[in-house]
Amino acid sequence: MERETVKDEAAPVLHFGHSPDADDAFMFCALASGRVRVPGARIEHVIDDIQSLNRRALSAELPVTAVSAAVYPRIAKDYWVLSSGASVGRGYGPIVVAPRAMTRRELSGRRIAVPGPETTAYLLLRIYLEDFVPVQMNFQEILPAVRSGQAEAGLIIHEGQLNFASAGAVKCLDLGSLWSEETGLPIPLGLDVARKDLGMDRAGEISRALKASVAWARAHEDEAIDYALRYARGTDRETARRFVRMYVNEDTLDLGDDGLRALEELFARGSARGLCGSPGRIQLVS
Repeated sequence: MERETVKDEAAPVLHFGHSPDADDAFMFCALASGRVRVPGARIEHVIDDIQSLNRRALSAELPVTAVSAAVYPRIAKDYWVLSSGASVGRGYGPIVVAPRAMTRRELSGRRIAVPGPETTAYLLLRIYLEDFVPVQMNFQEILPAVRSGQAEAGLIIHEGQLNFASAGAVKCLDLGSLWSEETGLPIPLGLDVARKDLGMDRAGEISRALKASVAWARAHEDEAIDYALRYARGTDRETARRFVRMYVNEDTLDLGDDGLRALEELFARGSARGLCGSPGRIQLVS
């Protein structure tokens, strides 16, 4: 876990949790550098992996944090969803890979390496593939596990969606594509949320600052990519750029009606299968 502080010694500290993933780092660049500020606050960035941030959100530890969309029903009593800052795919998303091509039927019953149990990727896989044996591991270990035979297939997130072929794997399922074909909606994978005890006015200021930070990064892509590469786990610049462009987009600026409907549909499908609860009415703060 890392901490970065935007200094304004007279202001109270506001902790922002986000992951070191290239898309998160990219969209938080202007906030981290002080180019965008939350009025009357000194921002301290708490940089942690998404599974750890999900678990911290379950205890409402951080006032503002990135989380997997799938965890939101469990934290809805404590957090509002911010309309800006979501990682959203349209027609693409997490993928299942294997050493050879397999159909959905052939994947049934297989040992599939998966990232954290609270990730949206894992929820989507359980929606689309009911019968499999999950092998939980850090997302960075999944491709090596598929290559070594420790797992028969792997659920891939982050930059692995772009470089899986170099590990000798082939794509079997694209969960984002399946979702789009069935629903016609985008798939929100990650969200930014604000704790309700901040109050609606403060949450709105945070959402607008985050939107300004995303807009700044998209307008100054090279500089924001430079910042994101500090956390890119050895990913080369152009792969990081491709990944950022996939998941930092117009939906990131504003989830809007499509994003809200997508969240409602995701939780309705998950709840109907007993995979997640219902968060009730979702209020987007903008």
